[in-house]
This record gives sequence, C-alpha cells and structure tokens, in this order.
Amino acid sequence: MKIYRYKHRNKTYCGVLEEDTLHEIEGSVFRRIKTKKEGIPISEVILLPPVIPSKIVAVGANYKKHAVEMGRSLPEEPLIFLMPPSAVVGPNDIIIFPKMAKRIDYEGELALIIRKEAHLLSDSVNVDDYILGYCCFNDVTARDLQSKDGQFTRAKSFDTFAAVGPCITTDVDPSRLRLKTFLNGKLKQSSNTNNLIFPIPFLVRFISRIMTLVPGDIITTGTPSGVGPMFPGDRVDVQIEGIGTLSNTVMKIKQ
Repeated sequence: MKIYRYKHRNKTYCGVLEEDTLHEIEGSVFRRIKTKKEGIPISEVILLPPVIPSKIVAVGANYKKHAVEMGRSLPEEPLIFLMPPSAVVGPNDIIIFPKMAKRIDYEGELALIIRKEAHLLSDSVNVDDYILGYCCFNDVTARDLQSKDGQFTRAKSFDTFAAVGPCITTDVDPSRLRLKTFLNGKLKQSSNTNNLIFPIPFLVRFISRIMTLVPGDIITTGTPSGVGPMFPGDRVDVQIEGIGTLSNTVMKIKQ
C-alpha cells in the first residue's frame, strides 16, 4: 500500500494510490485504513510531505563505507541526532541553499514513519507493529558548518533540509532495499539496506529507550557512501525500490 498526503482544491487529504488514482482515507492514517470508493487522478493533486512529525530522529554513520569516507570509526552504538519539523519539505519542493553555508550535501536515506507510541520497547516486542511504513529521505547537510561546529544541529536544521516522500509504503521488506541517489541524472550513491550497521528493529528499540516516539515521527536510517555537494539549479533524486523517487531542486534565494 502506498499512502500519499496531498492537496486538492486548497484542502489537504491522505489517500491510498491504486494504479493512478488516489482514494481518500477516512479517519486517521494511523488506525485501520479505510478508503472512499471514489478517487481522483494523482496528476490532479499537489503532493505534500507524507507526514508532519513532532520530531525527526536521524541516525549517522550507519553504513560502513560512509563512516570511512567521513573519517569516522565505526560506532559502537547508533549515533543519533534530532532535526526540527520546520525543516520538512515534500516531493518536488525546493531545497534552499542558505546564505550562511558554503557547501550543502545530498544524503539519500531510507526513513520510517512511526504508527503508534513507542516507549521503552523490549527485545521481545515486534517492532513492525510500531511502524506505519517507509519513505525516501534526503538528509541535506551544510557540510562546512558541520565541520566548523563539531556537531550536527545547525548543519542539519535549516528550513527545507529534511526532504521526505513521495509516499509512505507499507509493504516492503526494509532489510533489503536498493537505494540510489542521482544528481542531475548521474548516479552518486548506490547501496542496499542490508549494509546497515544497525538494522531497523534495533534502531527503533534503541531510540524508544531514550525518547518516546509518537505517531508520525520520522526515523532516518543513515546514508551510504557517495555523498557530495549540491549547487543552485541542481536536481537530486533519491530512489528506493518498492517506494519510489523523491525529487527536489536546489535554489538560492535572497535572505
């Protein structure tokens, strides 16, 4: 099932895609999903970020080759940091190159969406019960500011730096998904989620023992090697098999 959040005639909806038609979801997307029979062609709507989270919990250095290219030793525990909801943008939205930064990088990732409250999950809990589905994510990073600050908050928190979409896919196996990132049509990142250092069930349990996760929260799972800079006018596409492609264009605006 592919769940989209979209705008049509100035109203916002969530719907399930069947072929090329979106069927509106009745009630909450976080409960048992029931859709209306009538639908609307996806070509007639504006796609939005699939969720507006209370928080984004991001995982760094979760692929061995990326840790090496960033000059980091392999982590003994997940390296996590927070990104603000104000950074979220959706498919086809603009990524703004901030005046404060000199270099911003793409980081294609698999992200998951929390379905129900998760707090202090034990090792025996089935983590799948707490996950609504999976998305593409571009964890945009002001690389020069990350190096300057020695931590992630400023470098990861600019408006538009959390691109997510195009949909939430509920029926994929997240342990073996091919992930690719293209810059202006050229392949820059290519890996598989079976290369994650810390797999998704471990991440969800680990994070739930630090902070309570609530419906709509996003967990990103780390980026593979091949990260690099983007410039105004560039187009970046994060493609994950079974989910789709998240496309955004970089722009510099007067600030």
